Amino acid sequence: MRILLSVLSLLLAPAGVFAEGFPRFEGEVLDPDIGKVCYAVTLADVNGDGKPDVVALSENRVQWYENPSWTKHVILEDATERDNVCIAPHDIDGDGQVDFAIGAGWTKIGTIQWISRSSDPAAKWSVHFTGKETSVHRMTFADVLGEGKPQLVISPLLKSVAPGVRFSALSIPANPRTDRWPQTIVDAALNRMHGHTHGDFDGIAGNGLQSLVAAEEGVFLSTRYQDGRFIKAHLSEGATGSTPETRGAGEVKAGRWSVGAKPLEAGFAGRFLATVEPMHGNQAVVYFPHPPGSKQEASEFWRRVVLDDTLKQGHAVWTVDLTGDGRDEVVAGHREPGTGPIKGPGLYVYESASEDGTKWTKHVIDDGGCAVEDAFAADLNGDGRPDLVAGGRATHNVKIYWNRAK
Repeated sequence: MRILLSVLSLLLAPAGVFAEGFPRFEGEVLDPDIGKVCYAVTLADVNGDGKPDVVALSENRVQWYENPSWTKHVILEDATERDNVCIAPHDIDGDGQVDFAIGAGWTKIGTIQWISRSSDPAAKWSVHFTGKETSVHRMTFADVLGEGKPQLVISPLLKSVAPGVRFSALSIPANPRTDRWPQTIVDAALNRMHGHTHGDFDGIAGNGLQSLVAAEEGVFLSTRYQDGRFIKAHLSEGATGSTPETRGAGEVKAGRWSVGAKPLEAGFAGRFLATVEPMHGNQAVVYFPHPPGSKQEASEFWRRVVLDDTLKQGHAVWTVDLTGDGRDEVVAGHREPGTGPIKGPGLYVYESASEDGTKWTKHVIDDGGCAVEDAFAADLNGDGRPDLVAGGRATHNVKIYWNRAK
């Protein structure tokens, strides 16, 4: 856990450690040809040297890029069902070193497994089968059950044996190599779930982390109460359309709007939501909660602002403070050429240009150089400035975008 916490602390740099104003970004290709698709990118200190390494997942490989040389190490190849689709880092066996859970075979049977290392983290790793979940699509480690340690949280894309998608949490057993991983169903009523993220948004001790979910029906917040019940709140319908492909949301993250925001029982004070709508959609969107007691709150808690409607196959969203003012920007990527003057595919940052969040400035980070399938932000070189990382689909590549300040 110490390894993971040290890496997570690098995801967001504290406000005030770098100059305000939007920075200049410089692109660097980590891998020009990862395979057919770079399905996911993530962050982990793989070799335990205190530096965050970039980890990427292709249809048949897991590879990590060693910071700061960015040497590529293939640690798994052709050892899982095609295609690998999602990956999550965590010290699963408790040996003080990071392991990875992987979702694979997602277009067919859907397998869940985790991998552990030998003494050499650059050599091939061992696969431990955990279970199956049809069309497994995204996974994270988070303590949504309030157990005091994280579970593997899984959101499949489509429903299988339940009326809806089985959004579930798998608890890590005492011996994760041989014991069964108990499964707790968080929800099984939504269709076409595409992504999820976690946070403590109500500040109530004992509830566990809450989950934001993006699905065909919109954006939901799932909360586990101390009596064991999971209750989900419908926050937004997302995009409105007449078909499953044109409604709802596909990606969701929570961002910080005001400096020093604290989670309150009343809701998302000092925060906002960022989404891509609909699933694989054309819109980057933000939501703000109306002030408590406002007239709008009685009929509609969230205020929706469209940042961009020119994307095509939007497939990544992130929130991060890139300017050092204590307020997050929105990072969004799409994987096919869009409809606006900037076609892409590519990666963009949207910076707030008004105090009420109604006006935003679009900054082009990459126009055509990466067909973004996944992206994240983290300080990779220890200069206090968050950098950006993206993995491409049609471009088959992995790139870092270095934050060079102004």
